[in-house]
Amino acid sequence: MVSLFSFVVLSAAAASTLLARADVVPDTPSTGNAGSTCSITWTGDSSSSSNWSNMAIELMTGDNFDMVFLTTVATGLDGTKSGSYSWTCPEVTIYSAIYFYQFISPTETGDPVWTTRFAIASSSGATTTPPNSTQPDGETIAWGNGALVNPSSASAAPSFASGVTSGSVPATLASVSSSSSSAITITTSTTTAASARGTTSVVTVSGNTSGAGTAATSSSANANGGLGLAVDARMWSVAIGVMSTAMTLALFL
Repeated sequence: MVSLFSFVVLSAAAASTLLARADVVPDTPSTGNAGSTCSITWTGDSSSSSNWSNMAIELMTGDNFDMVFLTTVATGLDGTKSGSYSWTCPEVTIYSAIYFYQFISPTETGDPVWTTRFAIASSSGATTTPPNSTQPDGETIAWGNGALVNPSSASAAPSFASGVTSGSVPATLASVSSSSSSAITITTSTTTAASARGTTSVVTVSGNTSGAGTAATSSSANANGGLGLAVDARMWSVAIGVMSTAMTLALFL
């Protein structure tokens, strides 16, 4: 007969395994100037080979309860590895710290992750104060509604990402170190045609995407740049269920 103690130990071990699940964790973006290169870095979710293997990054604005999609920055990224992505920040209105990136994948549409808000500045580096100092629920996180100066230049959201319009964009991200052993680096350069509507992006990938290289990524320029480990709420429910089932079975033995 298996003792109650044995059941508790086994169920606790199972719960710990479930709670160890991690997500992609982005760095806090630095201020980027319109028309210049902006970099995005993240620590990959190495606990799964599929959850974030087809990751998209989107530029967002708005408050935490009514997020506004502006454009898709990148698709088809491998979020199971730490890496970075560089692109040309667009001209926006207003130039302020009211923008953030959303990380999402087909298997994580219910649990996207976000960077903190960051500023897109004018080409000369000028910014203004965000229009709102608190969120609709009273939380002290500044925000505003921005827009692309040229909306026709926007790239549509991936089909799996449509309808994601609310969440909890963090005010800050806790700082932890990341390994560079499996980092990938992707850079895009954008050239503008004679018409203001036409843009062409050229993508360059560097680093060993198999995880055996040493292409490191970092974001030390921003004092608040860092990483946070997100524990999925649904995993807590599963863990509690495991514990409850084990306790019930133990009572009958």
